[in-house]
Amino acid sequence: MNTDITRASAAEIADALGRKEISAVEVTQAHLDRIAAVDGQVHAFLHVDADGALASARDIDERRAAGEELPVMAGVPIAVKDVMATKGIPTTCGSRILEGWVPPYDATLVTRLRAAGMPILGKTNMDEFAMGSSTEHSAYGPTRNPWDLERIPGGSGGGSSAAVAAFEAPWAIGTDTGGSIRQPAAVTGTVGTKPTYGGVSRYGLVALASSLDQAGPCSRTVLDAALLHSVIGGHDPLDSTSINAPAPPVVEAARRGDVKGMRIGVVKELGGEGYQAGVRTRFEESVQLLVDAGAEVVEVSCPSFDYALAAYYLILPSEASSNLAKFDAMRYGLRVLPEGVDDPSAEQVMAATRDAGFGDEVKRRIILGTYALSSGYYDAYYGQAQKVRTLISRDFEAAFAKADVLLSPTAPTTAFKLGEKLDDPMAMYLNDIATIPANLAGVPGMSLPSGLAEEDGLPTGVQILAPATEDARLYGVGAVLEKLLTDRWGGHLLAQAPDLTAKGA
Repeated sequence: MNTDITRASAAEIADALGRKEISAVEVTQAHLDRIAAVDGQVHAFLHVDADGALASARDIDERRAAGEELPVMAGVPIAVKDVMATKGIPTTCGSRILEGWVPPYDATLVTRLRAAGMPILGKTNMDEFAMGSSTEHSAYGPTRNPWDLERIPGGSGGGSSAAVAAFEAPWAIGTDTGGSIRQPAAVTGTVGTKPTYGGVSRYGLVALASSLDQAGPCSRTVLDAALLHSVIGGHDPLDSTSINAPAPPVVEAARRGDVKGMRIGVVKELGGEGYQAGVRTRFEESVQLLVDAGAEVVEVSCPSFDYALAAYYLILPSEASSNLAKFDAMRYGLRVLPEGVDDPSAEQVMAATRDAGFGDEVKRRIILGTYALSSGYYDAYYGQAQKVRTLISRDFEAAFAKADVLLSPTAPTTAFKLGEKLDDPMAMYLNDIATIPANLAGVPGMSLPSGLAEEDGLPTGVQILAPATEDARLYGVGAVLEKLLTDRWGGHLLAQAPDLTAKGA
């Protein structure tokens, strides 16, 4: 194992813990020390629960010393996106309207992490209520990309991906509504998986768009992502949309890794105009590596994908305007009294609170969604968008009839500079153009590092998509491609990232 425990993979840490070469307290403390050393630059965390994490680690060490048989990953610490309810740990969703809120319960996913013996290091930064593609819309300030601190780490889950890329956590939990696990993975040189919709419980996940949201793993390796997926996946009776089936055999697929005889579909509509030259070059190299490994490549066309972005930005705001209505200043969270009003009504308090508590991007999407759902416009906008969603699902079905998995670049560009697109919402929204179709259809997707773009030396990502419930295919193909790309680049891509602890970093 690497002498620096924070540089080791989650699987390597688990092996070392199982052999009693290191204690869970030592592992957790090493990551807390790393957070203290570099998070002032990165701002991946909104809250660090050092006491809780160390208490959990001590418990694991005591149980291991007593000879108790523990879960495989017991003692490996983890970071959690601040959109998941965590009992006793603040959950703000990156918003002032929930500042200081401490949930009285755990999300099902968090319950499973605790049952697996994983100390929770803290909660990671995010775009407010997961609305954004850059983690610049957090009410608590932006997260920075560990590769270049003047650039974005992707969004909305930039905190989780940045924490993993900066070696502040071996792995993390993210959520993906339109690409918020996969797009940050692409621009930070990490691995991110969006499971099949319903494959991981959404109970306790603060909803943005209920028909699109999906939690999943962020990691540095495909195997680590599979190990985490196996812990958090599976049926949950508390979630009415949960798939009534066990977690798919993702770990076995990641360990086996074979593409011989597989048909790899390259999506015609995902990779043309608007894609950075370095992104396209690294993607084409990835495709060729799979061909050399024995896969067959076919081009597939999904014409409805051209309308995915427009449909998504009607469906998401519509659901968001409904979901965010519960933040009314009456039950929990922020409450602001209107100025100059002696005896304000409930409506006046609500209006003042929502004005002060929500950021511009959240307000923009609430207004858009409320308009799309309003009388006289529902059929013209939201209804039409749902019809496009059906067409996109049919395109996926046709494509998967020709190919076992689909491939595309994850994001059209490498990480852009902080502030570069804040004044142009459409340019910001276009960052999710390749990832959105999977959320609209509910199919699983994975992003893994495909190399560095020649023009700027920043990470690029390749996206793998599979049919619904066939998540294991992502890991089988991803494991092969990861090995081939690691060999090509002479080691893990993150080994080439700048040293954040160096003077002047």
